[in-house]
Amino acid sequence: MDEFKLTFGNFIVSLAQTAYVQLGIVEDPFSKEKSKDLNGAKNTIDLIEMLQEKTKGNLNEEEEKLIEEVLYDLRMKYLYETDKNSE
Repeated sequence: MDEFKLTFGNFIVSLAQTAYVQLGIVEDPFSKEKSKDLNGAKNTIDLIEMLQEKTKGNLNEEEEKLIEEVLYDLRMKYLYETDKNSE
């Protein structure tokens, strides 16, 4: 059995997965249901943004690209969900 190794990339993906659950895009792995927590999603996105800022200059190219792509995708999905809920 392979041992799981926590890397910066894995950590960012884990946070992104949490945000996708909070956005109601994927089901919660515990409840097996989809529900929305847009405030929680915003907080998770803000956390990833803070990590991006605090690690600036300390990431390799792959890690920088990952965090940029994750943030872009989450921001677009968050905007879509908040716009959809304001209608």
